Amino acid sequence: MLKNKLLVAALVSAFSVSAMADDAPAAPASPFSTNVALTTNYLYRGISQTGGKPAIQGGFDYANANGLYIGTWGSSISWLSDGGAAANAGLELDTYGGYRSTAGALGYDVGFLRYNYPGTYAPGATKGDTNEIYGKLTYSYFYVKYSYSLGDTFGVPDASGTNYIDITGTYPIPDTTYTLAAHYGKQSYSGSSAKYNAYVANVLGGFSPTYSDYNISLSKDLTNGYAASLTYSNTNATAAYNSTVYGTTNKLGKGVAVLALSRTF
Repeated sequence: MLKNKLLVAALVSAFSVSAMADDAPAAPASPFSTNVALTTNYLYRGISQTGGKPAIQGGFDYANANGLYIGTWGSSISWLSDGGAAANAGLELDTYGGYRSTAGALGYDVGFLRYNYPGTYAPGATKGDTNEIYGKLTYSYFYVKYSYSLGDTFGVPDASGTNYIDITGTYPIPDTTYTLAAHYGKQSYSGSSAKYNAYVANVLGGFSPTYSDYNISLSKDLTNGYAASLTYSNTNATAAYNSTVYGTTNKLGKGVAVLALSRTF
């Protein structure tokens, strides 16, 4: 960023500077960006990661003009400690990288995403750490994204082949600062090993971890990098996603409205 001019110099040159402004080239966009958000409930694929409580989130990204990008993102969470799988596990820290470009009217994006859940895990518990590869196609207002797990998946052991399909449409409402979006997704778990089957039977109570989720949201650009959104989300998740804390059963995939405020800079 250019340094501020001295007041006298600014006053003397004000006219000439304003006359030249229209001809001056625009500063190139920075490849670096940062984001921070506050949300009343951190939902991921329709499932609360915070037991229905608020979360603070933020990330840092680098996107090269050639299409390559890398980044990291974090959020406060509680699902691992709520479920008794780990202690001091209040953070999700993701790292990712990939390549995005276009082919005519079609946009595409391929990459790798690592979900990291540091904490002290109970004996025999499977860590929440998960590796996924993904591919995304975008056309007009719509995109389809497919994510494929490479091993243990969000604490479920031997779940290689587990996948998630995300179908989303976004529509910027003309002559307004509002955007309407709708989403449908399906999380399909896969596994056939004795360890996987024992987890489903003994930890999940025999309930399948596969489920579908959907949501509709309205967001508003508040200018200067700020944005606000209101989302209603619901799922058909089984009791595998129930959490019992302090004697109260909480359905982590239940229908819920979420408010969020974010800033990108």
